[in-house]
Amino acid sequence: MQSQKEGRRESNLLRMAGIGKTFPGVRALDQVDLEVAEGEVHCLLGQNGAGKSTLIKVLSGAHQPDDGEITWRGATTTLPSPVAALRLGIATMYQELDLVPDISVAENVFLGHEPARFGFTRRATARDRARTLMARLGHPEIDPDGEVGRLSAAGKQLVSMARALAHDARLIVMDEPTAALAADEVDNLFRIVGELTDDGVSVLYISHRLDEIRRIGTRVTVLKDGRTVAANLPAHTPTAELVDLMSGRKVETVFPHRDTSTVDTSREVLTVTGLSRKGEFKDVTFHVHAGEVLGIAGLVGAGRSEILETVFGARKPDSGHVAVNGKPVRPGSVVAAVKAGIGLAPEERKAQGLLLDLSVAHNVTLSSLPTYSRAGFMDRARELKDSKTTLERLDLRPADPRRLVAEFSGGNQQKAVVARWLVRGCKVLLLDEPTRGVDVGARAELYRVIHELAAAGVAVVLVSSEVAEVLGLADRVLVLRDGEVVADRRADELTESAVLDIVMTGSAVTESPITENTIAENAGTENARTDTTAAVTEEEVQ
Repeated sequence: MQSQKEGRRESNLLRMAGIGKTFPGVRALDQVDLEVAEGEVHCLLGQNGAGKSTLIKVLSGAHQPDDGEITWRGATTTLPSPVAALRLGIATMYQELDLVPDISVAENVFLGHEPARFGFTRRATARDRARTLMARLGHPEIDPDGEVGRLSAAGKQLVSMARALAHDARLIVMDEPTAALAADEVDNLFRIVGELTDDGVSVLYISHRLDEIRRIGTRVTVLKDGRTVAANLPAHTPTAELVDLMSGRKVETVFPHRDTSTVDTSREVLTVTGLSRKGEFKDVTFHVHAGEVLGIAGLVGAGRSEILETVFGARKPDSGHVAVNGKPVRPGSVVAAVKAGIGLAPEERKAQGLLLDLSVAHNVTLSSLPTYSRAGFMDRARELKDSKTTLERLDLRPADPRRLVAEFSGGNQQKAVVARWLVRGCKVLLLDEPTRGVDVGARAELYRVIHELAAAGVAVVLVSSEVAEVLGLADRVLVLRDGEVVADRRADELTESAVLDIVMTGSAVTESPITENTIAENAGTENARTDTTAAVTEEEVQ
């Protein structure tokens, strides 16, 4: 398939040159270049956090670039909205499919551009066209009147693809399209992609699975730290070269020295045994000692965040159990987890970890309300005093607990979440992407705090999309692939390229025991999670 595509490739359908995008405190894209030819499968590679999601959102019209130029079929253009991108012929299939489960296949396919006449929707026409599209995709058995929510993961992928074709898309962006598919479903998807490119449709394909790149790709572009580090490489480029391009970075000296002598291997604080949730992760077993930092590395969809939330009680496991200091914790109960001494700083701190309309002090004491309550009244003076002491320890700036938490930067908001568990005196602290959206200075302060907590005997579990961060902070590392633990090693035994090899192929490089350093992307692509915001109100704790 590669040679046929390369022989046919004559002109670029899309050209993005010098694309830049900055968010508060983060330069997400910096002079990114990308070219996609007509009728090719162009693969976009990069670690989690490399900028792939942001670039896709620029291409889909969801984000506006700060710099650069976009050329479509030889003419300079702008993409002011997702609707404008669709009208131009650019359709995006996100990893988390944006389908409406309670309506029919036909209604999803034509959502927002329903066939109509004299202002009335032509439902029969929509059904007929949807049936034709599903037949084109090789699945005429999918009922246009059936509810999308009843379809398999592969069926939903097909509906999403049919919706792209309904817009007469000339470029389809596929973000990790095989993440939830079985092997036979992957084969069918690749067959469909081959037929589309034979018809001149182009595909921008994002995947962490290098074997897929070789099977389906024409050319490859690699992003790293928001920049294009290689463009238009042949899809058969050796794995080692691609891994080097994606990872090629040493753990930076910004990570503080870690004194591992504080780890008490005789005291197992957190014990997780056989933890499973259907479709998310299975048979996850690990332990964390007092004073130990355990890092968890894995790709988007590997189950990292879901495991933390299950340990915290925000999700109920299908099987397995959690214990703190040898005592079982009631599954599926945040209240029980907090009482046992478990704290969680969630990935989406604004949506899941903070009440933005309340003061920093109220947020810090949210999980310890009974401590500050007497005869039904809050001891505000004590609340302010304890909050201020804890926030000063974390170097919150300004350390004014009366200010609204919404008025602080991302790094200071993260400190407020951590402060909540310091006030509570937690024994286990779960940190999910603790430095996402945090500037370099605040990161260094958070790193210091993490090590201070460990030195005080807290068992810390850290999830990060940046493998360098996992390796730089953790004593031991778990590597996840497709919801299973495939490696459990000391951090000093690991290298970034080794971790990449494990998470992409499921096997370790023989020379280097196992490495961890690359992983999850944002852009709004992790599974929707149970809201863990008010990690425990007064009544719940009591």
